[in-house]
Amino acid sequence: MSSGLVSARTGEENGAILGIVPDVSVVVPVRDEVESLPLLLEAIASCLNANQLTYEIICIDDGSSDGSAQWLKEQAQIRNDLKAVILRRNYGQTAAMAAGFNYALGKIIVTLDADLQNDPADIPILLAKLAEGYDLVSGWRHKRQDAALSRLLPSKIANWLIGIITGVKLHDYGCSLKAYRAEVLADMNLYGELHRFLPALAYIEGARITEIPVRHHPRRFGQSKYGLSRTFRVMMDLLTISFMKKFLTKPMHVFGLLGLISMVLGTIIGIYLTFLKLAWGQMIGNRPLLILGVLLLVTGVQLFCFGLLAELLMRTYHESQGRPIYRVREVVAKNIK
Repeated sequence: MSSGLVSARTGEENGAILGIVPDVSVVVPVRDEVESLPLLLEAIASCLNANQLTYEIICIDDGSSDGSAQWLKEQAQIRNDLKAVILRRNYGQTAAMAAGFNYALGKIIVTLDADLQNDPADIPILLAKLAEGYDLVSGWRHKRQDAALSRLLPSKIANWLIGIITGVKLHDYGCSLKAYRAEVLADMNLYGELHRFLPALAYIEGARITEIPVRHHPRRFGQSKYGLSRTFRVMMDLLTISFMKKFLTKPMHVFGLLGLISMVLGTIIGIYLTFLKLAWGQMIGNRPLLILGVLLLVTGVQLFCFGLLAELLMRTYHESQGRPIYRVREVVAKNIK
């Protein structure tokens, strides 16, 4: 599967060699996983070397407090295949992944968790599927090793709901093990919890997407950093994705339409009440229908103006340069001066 640019090397010799575009960039968000990191890097290097792939490993420390950042900095100074990106504080998994994408040099970008639950041995399987013409291949943890009530059940509900709303039906949106063509991620700006919606975002841009079953192992060290507490944030981002899928470049179509409907209804009510007043001499000042008509007119004007503002914001969004959602304290790599 190698491109032939550079022959496979050992973990200390391989990686993002200056002037060479690696076959694969492996992006790993890290938070308090110092016990898992040595085993993870060894497994990634062993797998990719065995498949004669040139590669780089980009570990993004997202505010760890257990020594993960220091360990990564030390390793990055002696390994050619490792780039350590140390964020100033804990920004969350989405920001960490966005940082990894920005520093990735490979033609293909693979993401996975640092907790050893994703198996690096599955990376060649993802790459083989990607070579069939897909732009994004998502892992599916069909035998997931997590708690049933706190992790599995909410995940199944979320995956079903995301598929219904976005139109991109995958079994496992939450699986971090994914492979992307670099060009798919080139123009993506991530916010909130949008990393889990990357397949839907890519689909909006016309990417070809599929999924394949991958292995999933029980956690060996530490505890999960994620639980039910972020469900609300995920749901709000899901609504954002739904809006982006339908109206990202045409917000006036939704706000303008609602505003127009509201104004028409308010106008009809106003005409009806005016007719009652002028033709029949009825009192209309104390009627709730009058208040409703005025509210509909005012709301309609507001929605219509909001649509115009949204159109201007969208044009600015698409025409301006994106601003990163993280701040990097330092980047450590042996070949960076």
